[in-house]
Amino acid sequence: MFRLRKKLREQAREGVRAAERELRSRPKPKKLSEEIAGLAARFSDGPLTLGEVVEILQGRAWSLVLILLVLPFITPVPMPLLSVPFGVAIALISLRLALGQRPWLPARLLAKPLPPGFFSSVLKFAGKVLRVMEKLLRPRFVWFTESVVLVRIHTLLMLVSALVLLLPLPVPFTNAFPAWVILLVSGGLLERDGLAILVGYVVALAGLTFFYFLGEWAIQLAEVIKGWIFGG
Repeated sequence: MFRLRKKLREQAREGVRAAERELRSRPKPKKLSEEIAGLAARFSDGPLTLGEVVEILQGRAWSLVLILLVLPFITPVPMPLLSVPFGVAIALISLRLALGQRPWLPARLLAKPLPPGFFSSVLKFAGKVLRVMEKLLRPRFVWFTESVVLVRIHTLLMLVSALVLLLPLPVPFTNAFPAWVILLVSGGLLERDGLAILVGYVVALAGLTFFYFLGEWAIQLAEVIKGWIFGG
């Protein structure tokens, strides 16, 4: 019996050592900024569709697809031409993740061509932000990223943010707030960084406050225009 236990322990240790050797032998995954730069070089001479991007990146994680789709919107300037198709894609992916299902996108949306030089533009405007996030994101408050219930709540937050992106409002920061929420939450889920997700909730609260005052201003402006037109 003693010899059998000793043999089993040795086999277990050997299994662990073999697994460690396999992990060390695997190539280190590319950073997202490097992935986007590679895509920019790969498709610099030809058209690129959303489906091709999804096919390349989904092998690593759907969170990477969400990060890539939302990167163009982290600047304060609204992008109405991209907000609708990208917002739909983000909403559909988030909805399926919230339901615990594998993400799916309709063929018509996957066939959507991206603007020429899309990845170059993304790197130009968001490359620095992406590289900073790559350095800052690390496992923290891991329990906030592992609970099935909490993860579904996080994806619901991304779904709501994506629906806000669908609003083609020509007002600065209307895209930036929901975009940063999606970027922080998806990045946090990818790197098991609960702190980044918590910051995403804070940004969501700030965005809610912003939209509240924006609505109040719009109502007051409408009243002023009404009084000016009708002389009330």
